[in-house]
Amino acid sequence: MTSGYRICARCLMDTTDPNIVFDESGVCNHCHDHDRLMKQKVIAGKAGEEYLQKLVNAMKRDGRGKPYDCLIGVSGGVDSTYVAYLVKKMGLRPLAVHMDNGWDSELAVKNIEETLKRLGIDLHTEVLDWEEFKSLQVAFLKSSTPDSEIPSDHAIWAVLGDLADKLKVKYIVSGFNVRTETHLPRAWSQGHFDWKYIRSVNQLFGRGRLKTFPHIGFFTYYRRLLTHRRVDILNYIDFNKTEAMKILEQELGWRYYGGKHYESIYTRFYQGYILPTKFGYDKRRSHLSSLICSGETTRDAALKELDKPTYQPAMQEEDREYVVKKLGLTDDEFEAILHAPKKTFWDYPSYGRVIEGPL
Repeated sequence: MTSGYRICARCLMDTTDPNIVFDESGVCNHCHDHDRLMKQKVIAGKAGEEYLQKLVNAMKRDGRGKPYDCLIGVSGGVDSTYVAYLVKKMGLRPLAVHMDNGWDSELAVKNIEETLKRLGIDLHTEVLDWEEFKSLQVAFLKSSTPDSEIPSDHAIWAVLGDLADKLKVKYIVSGFNVRTETHLPRAWSQGHFDWKYIRSVNQLFGRGRLKTFPHIGFFTYYRRLLTHRRVDILNYIDFNKTEAMKILEQELGWRYYGGKHYESIYTRFYQGYILPTKFGYDKRRSHLSSLICSGETTRDAALKELDKPTYQPAMQEEDREYVVKKLGLTDDEFEAILHAPKKTFWDYPSYGRVIEGPL
């Protein structure tokens, strides 16, 4: 914990992360984590190519006699689309899996359809029960934690795991990468794989039981750590997000949607409006900080980007009206949610309380 406002001397992370720590040079713990993970997880250059080829060969061997070598999650965003591009280029037979939670933007749908058609990749779409999911999203908003996006993250990994079990596919290839995703504070979002936490919030604030919502139980989570192999493929290539976007636009007809994870209307509104307004958390700060450390942008350029609105104010107003109405809330109810006392993951029952104890 740090008293008084401070910002990292190297990146943009600051004391809006309540658990940030600075060294004697004013560099934050997230930058040190980035450097450590780069050494531990990223294999660059020729060594990366050789390691990745071994993985591809293993996936092909394991996929013999099966309809697919691996599963990939697709959202219409840059990282997941680039993963689809790479696995196809490497001669793998992936099944693309998309989870429709009711919030896909029109552009995201077009990106998925167009890119997978050009790549010749099969698509499985899992559609969530809207009334059940709507109730869960409202429950998380009423819980007053900054974790309202985790039900979607939990569900997509549950769907991927369920399909991997059903199809007997061992490998799940993800778009996570150390270079661009290492500066996200736990205080800003946690509990993604904690079914007890999700279920507890629903029991306290939801309107009914979660009967069909895809989920990962405690023992299932640990079993799948042993039986499934997650491959963060972008850690084994010289990944540059800007260059990746150019390739996708030129070769696959992909179009940019305006911000990290903004392919979802709810995510765009939640990250661009609710998190900054209620909690003072601007996720652009973490995304830009990772890009600074990976050398894709400069600190000065990132600071200028941070001075701009999270996204266009007119679109924010449109999104607010749309989201509030779609969730079945009144303006007064939504205002009450925005102004309710802030809570954290540790205020609710969870497996994390048992395994780790409060931070």
